[in-house]
Amino acid sequence: MRAVEASAIQAYVKSVAENMPADWLNLTTHRLDIYDEPLAKTQFLERFEALFAEQNADPSALSELPTAFDYIRLGHPLSCVLEWAIARAHGLDADNVISFSSTTAPLLAVLRNNLLTNRSTLIAHTGELPSFIDVEVLRNVYGYRFELQQVEGIQNISSQADSTIFVAQSDDFSEFELSPDIDFHVRLHSQWGSMIVVNGEKNADSIGEIQHTRRRETIAMTPVNSLLALQSLTQQSPTPANRNPQADKASVLESVRHITGTNAAAVLGSSGLSVQYAIVMGLVDHALEHHRGKPIRIVVPPNCYGGTNDQARRVAACRGDIEVVDLPVDGGQDMVQSTDAVLDQIAAEDGVPYIIAEIPTNPRVEVPDLEKLRDVLCKERRTPGGAKAVEPVFILDQTFCPNIQFLSERGILSPVQTVAYVSGSKFPSGGRCTAGYCVANARAEHLLNKIGLHMQLCDNEATEHQLEVLAQQLPSMLERIQAAYVNTRDFVNFIREVLPDAKINFVSDELASEGFTPSVFSLDLPTQGNTDEEREAYKRASNLELIHMMIGEIPSESKFCVSYGQLKGCYWTVPATSTQGTTKEGDKDYIVRVAVSPSLDLQRHKSVFQDFVSRTR
Repeated sequence: MRAVEASAIQAYVKSVAENMPADWLNLTTHRLDIYDEPLAKTQFLERFEALFAEQNADPSALSELPTAFDYIRLGHPLSCVLEWAIARAHGLDADNVISFSSTTAPLLAVLRNNLLTNRSTLIAHTGELPSFIDVEVLRNVYGYRFELQQVEGIQNISSQADSTIFVAQSDDFSEFELSPDIDFHVRLHSQWGSMIVVNGEKNADSIGEIQHTRRRETIAMTPVNSLLALQSLTQQSPTPANRNPQADKASVLESVRHITGTNAAAVLGSSGLSVQYAIVMGLVDHALEHHRGKPIRIVVPPNCYGGTNDQARRVAACRGDIEVVDLPVDGGQDMVQSTDAVLDQIAAEDGVPYIIAEIPTNPRVEVPDLEKLRDVLCKERRTPGGAKAVEPVFILDQTFCPNIQFLSERGILSPVQTVAYVSGSKFPSGGRCTAGYCVANARAEHLLNKIGLHMQLCDNEATEHQLEVLAQQLPSMLERIQAAYVNTRDFVNFIREVLPDAKINFVSDELASEGFTPSVFSLDLPTQGNTDEEREAYKRASNLELIHMMIGEIPSESKFCVSYGQLKGCYWTVPATSTQGTTKEGDKDYIVRVAVSPSLDLQRHKSVFQDFVSRTR
C-alpha cells in the first residue's frame, strides 16, 4: 500500500474513533428499521467507504450509517471498521478479515468447517498455544481432526494438509504476513481477542461459516476492545481502563447467588449463546465419559429462539451419536405432555436426554404447570432391556424471568438435575453488554466443572469490561424487573380495553402473584379477508404498520429491536423475521412482540396505540 493511502486510512480511522456515535460503544442491539439482513456488513461498509472517499467523519454522517449487523455479538460498527482498516492495509476484501473476542473461536470455526467438508487441517503456530486449548478434548468431544506443528515462522511450515492455519500471538494487529502456503492467518491478542484473515480465493467459501460460528457460539471482539485496537492501529496509546476484575467478578457471583438462590459459583460467559454452547458441549463431554456408547439427544422447542435451535443442530452435525429432537411447547401444545412423550421415546432408545426450554416460552409467554413438569422430569423410566433409563438434565433458559428461584433448595425444580442460564444483554446488564451466566441446582452442581472447562476451552468467559457492567447493574435487577412488569401490565390492560379483538399472550395475574413478572408480551392483531392467505397477509401488514407508527411517533423511546430488559424505552419486533431467523418456516410466529422497560412515557405509547386503533377501524 502506498504511504499516502496508509496515512489517509490512519487519519480517517482516528477521526471516526473520535467522532463516532455513543451508541456504537454502548448498545448491544441496533435498530432493525435501518437493517437489511442480506446486506448487513456489506451495506454498512459501502456507505462507510463513501464517507472515507470524502474524508467525512462528521458525527451526523456516521450516525446515519445503516446497522452493520442485527446483534452485537455477530458484529457491530467498531468491529466492522477495525476489520475494514486491516483489510485495506493488506489489499484484501473486508469480508476476509473477521474479529473475535475469543482467541480459540477462529480455530474452532475453521476446524468445524473442515470437518464437515472433509478437509485435513494443519495448525502451525509460533510459540506455545494458549494453555486452555485441550487438544484431546477438541479431537474426542468436538470430533475435530487436525495436526499441530510448532514453527519459527511462516517460511518454516511444511504441510501436505488440505487446509493450513497459521497462529501467532501478538499484540500488534497491523501486520499480517500472508503466504500461498497458508489458508488462514490468526493473530491472538493477550487482552482483546483475535483476528483471522482468510487467505486466497480458494478459501472464500469458508468466510460465511466462520462468521456463523461467531454468530452462534461466541461473539465478535467487543466494542470496547475494538476501539482500543483501532487506537493502536492509528498509533495512539490506548488508555487502559481502571478496573478491578477480581472484585467485579466476586460482586457478580454474589449477586447471582442472591438472585438465583443457588450455592455453587456461577459460570460467566461472553454472551447467552456462549454460555449455552459451554453447557451443551460440557454435557456432551459428560455423556461421553459417563454414558459411553449411548446416543445423545438434545431436545429443543422447534419455535424457540433461533440461536438455540440452530446451535443445537450445529452441535449434532459434528457427531453421529447426537440428534436433535423437537419439543412442541407453544401455541396450544403442552410442554408437560410433550416432555413426557419425548423422554419415553429417548428411554426406548437407551439415550441420554438433554432438554433445553424457555420458561416463560418465547414468544407466546406461556408457563407450563410446573408441578406436573417436575413430576414428568423426575419420573423413573426403563429401557427396553429393563435397566433404569438415563436421568434427564433440564437446561432452563430463564432470560424472561431471571428473578424466579427455580433452582434454590425449595425451588420447584430442586429434585430435577437442572442447569439454568440467562442472557446478560437483557435484564442483568440492562442492555449494556452481552455477558450471561449459568447456575446449577444441588442435583446438577457436579456438571458445572465440565461446563466451565468448555467455557475456558472456547475462551468465551466474560471480559473484564463485561464483568464491570454486570457488577454495576445486577444489584438493581430485581427492582427493574418489577418496575418493568408494572408498566407492561398497565400497557396490556390498556390494549385489551381499546382493542378487545386482539389476542394478547401474557402471564395471568395468578402467575404474576407467583413471581412470573416478565415485561414482554406478544400481540396477535385482528385481521380480515376471505381466505387464510388474505387474513395472514393483512395481519402481517398490520404488524408492521403498528411498529412503524410507534417508532415513527416516539423515536426517542420506541425502537424496532429484538432485545429485552433495557433500562428505558419500548422495543418492538416480529419474531419470525428476527429472533426466529433460522427457525423452520412452519414454526415461525408472525406476531408482534413488545418489550417494555422500567422507564418510558407510557401515556405517550398508549396515545399512539389509540391512534393506530382509530386509523385501522
